[in-house]
Parts: sequence; C-alpha cells; structure tokens
Amino acid sequence: MARPKFLPDNFTLCLVGTVILASLLPVHGQAATAFNWLTNIAVGLLFFLHGAKLSREAIVAGATHWRLHLVVLASTFILFPVLGLALKPVLSPLVTPALYMGVLFLCTLPSTVQSSIAFTSIARGNVPAAVCSASASSLIGIFVTPALVSLVVTSQTAGGGSAWHTVWNIVLQLLVPFVAGQLLRPVIGGWIERNRGVLKFVDQGSILFVVYGAFSEAINEGLWHHTPLAALGGLLIVNAVLLALALGITIFTSRKLGFSRADQITIIFCGSKKSLAAGVPMAKVIFASNAVGAVVLPLMLFHQIQLMVCAALAQRWGARDMSAERAADAGDESLNGGERGAAAAGRR
Repeated sequence: MARPKFLPDNFTLCLVGTVILASLLPVHGQAATAFNWLTNIAVGLLFFLHGAKLSREAIVAGATHWRLHLVVLASTFILFPVLGLALKPVLSPLVTPALYMGVLFLCTLPSTVQSSIAFTSIARGNVPAAVCSASASSLIGIFVTPALVSLVVTSQTAGGGSAWHTVWNIVLQLLVPFVAGQLLRPVIGGWIERNRGVLKFVDQGSILFVVYGAFSEAINEGLWHHTPLAALGGLLIVNAVLLALALGITIFTSRKLGFSRADQITIIFCGSKKSLAAGVPMAKVIFASNAVGAVVLPLMLFHQIQLMVCAALAQRWGARDMSAERAADAGDESLNGGERGAAAAGRR
C-alpha cells in the first residue's frame, strides 16, 4: 500500500508523538534525573558517530572554496541573527516572548549537515563544497552559538552562567565525543559506512530523548497554559517569513557575487537551514531546564518547514538541470549526425 502524500515522514510523526507523550505523561522526580543522564549519553554517542562518519577527504576537497564558505557562514551566523533582531518589533506580537526567544535561538544555530548535502546533491550542486561548508558550520557553531546567544537572547533566560562556561560545557558534551570519533575513524569508519542505519537511529533517537525530557520539564512548568493556540499559528508565520527571507537573500547574493550555478545551489541550501540535531542538545546545555521546551518548539517547526520547502526546490532544480543536459546531449547527437551525413555526401 502506497504511503499517502499528505502524511508526514516517520520522524516527524515520532516528534509529534513524543510531544504528545510528554504532555500526557511527563517524566519528573528521580526518573527525570535518570532520564537526563540517559539523554546525555545518547547525545554524546550521536556526536561520536558523526565524527567517525565525517570524511576528511571530502572536507579537503571542498576546503579551498573559501569564498563560498564565507558566504555560507555569514548567512548562518550573521544574516540570521540580524533578521531575528530586525524582525522582532514586527513579528514578536504574533507569538509569546518565550517562543520568540526560541526563534532568536534558532537564528544563532549552525547549518544542518545531512539534509544540506542531500538537497545539494539532488539539485546537482557542488556536493564536496557542501560537505565542507556544512561540517565547518557545525564545528564553528559549537563556539559561536553560545556567544551569539549571550548577545542576541536575553541573559536572564540562559541557565549556564557566562558564555565561556557554556562553551566549555558544549565542548565537553559535544566536541570531545566528535573529536574522539574522528580519531577512531580509521578503525570504525568502515563499519559506520556499512551500517548507516545505526547513525540514523542514534541521530533521531537522541533528538527524541531530548525533546521528551525538555517538554516534560516544560509541561511540569505549565508550558501549554502559557502558550495559546493563536501563538502557535503566529509561530508558523514567523518561521515561514524567516525562511523565505533567508532563501531570497542567499539566492540574490550568490547570483550577484558571480558564483556558478552549482555553487549557488550549495550556498542556498547550506546558508538557509538550521540544525535540529545540533540545536536541541545545545538548548539543553545553554538554557535553564524549565525554558528548553519553549526554546526548541520554534526550532522543531522551522526544521519541518525548511525540509519541505528545500525538498521541493531541490527536486525542481535537479529536474530542470537534468532536462537541460538531455536537451544538450540530443543537440550534440543531432549535430554529429548531420556532420556524418555531410561527410558521406561529400564522399559520394
């Protein structure tokens, strides 16, 4: 039986189910403490496996394209925070202050890795550059995101003290496992490549763990009592406007700077997206536990919107380029056939 087109993917359904489960059966007390430790282990394993999976050869292949990487990083860590602050007077009335704090937080996050590369490949963009740019964004975000949060988001909402203290916590929980995975890549890299399903399971499973724990804490603090239904509709508008502006600006900028079409595609997909996989664990480290649920809610919604919009763009651009190549190939064959016919006529 074919899957209905209107039905979201399995991970989206799991996210929705996790939020519902946390709303009905939130974890608390000693169970919450144990669950928090389990979540930390899952997140550490996630970044360890990502480190083991990341190909150094692919990074080296794309690392020389510095102009492209600068544009992507500027979009990720400068354009988005500026948009978040500039749009606040206009869009913040649509949502609650806690939800707009989450919008500002997502503006500080690094780009995605897997989906940026996948969409770049589908759209026939510069895949090696996408691998390098998205990976660099994730690593740089470990240090830049906490600093941006301290500048963009009000300091009273943070739960970890100074920005440097937060950076240190993120280094211990995220970067150290990632580096350990990179160092052990020669030993376990082949096994990781042959068992990609394991990484997907840990990737999505760790996010679900963090989301359940975060929303459990938020529910215990009365999240839904402070979040009216109209604010959720407003959040949809805020995220849609933010993504539309990011896509429009990256498209316009990449063309004006004279990048090739393949590089434009890479800039658009790597520079307009935000990472749920990095954002949820970072929110857990940066913010007080009772604020994490409201903080990650805008990110979860933005993640789904960007996947749907970018998937449609990637398929459209990829099909258009493929059609153009087929037309060019057909023209070349026709031209070659005419030349062969003229040569045969000359011989007669």
